[in-house]
Amino acid sequence: MNNRPWRRLYNTRRWHRLRTAQLRDEPLCRYCKALGKVTPAAIADHIKPHKGDEELFFDPDNLQSLCKLCHDSAKQSQERTGKLPGCGENGWPLDPNHHWATKGGG
Repeated sequence: MNNRPWRRLYNTRRWHRLRTAQLRDEPLCRYCKALGKVTPAAIADHIKPHKGDEELFFDPDNLQSLCKLCHDSAKQSQERTGKLPGCGENGWPLDPNHHWATKGGG
């Protein structure tokens, strides 16, 4: 039994249009780009988990483009732990809330 009734939102015409526009406007993976890599994006990801909130689900400002690998690894880890793993090309943490990336940290 599906315990996530909001999954139906992914089958709507409205979502398909929004997803297409997101991937058109941001064709590269945002996480890979932060690491200095160029990877085509395949997934329009919700930055803030919507948990069925339709307003948040269809908010274009709540979307980012990710490749499948980043979506299935780094993003899932971030949702579980609340922290974005990894460092950028400059060596600083990608997570803006990491203590090294905050004023007065580390």
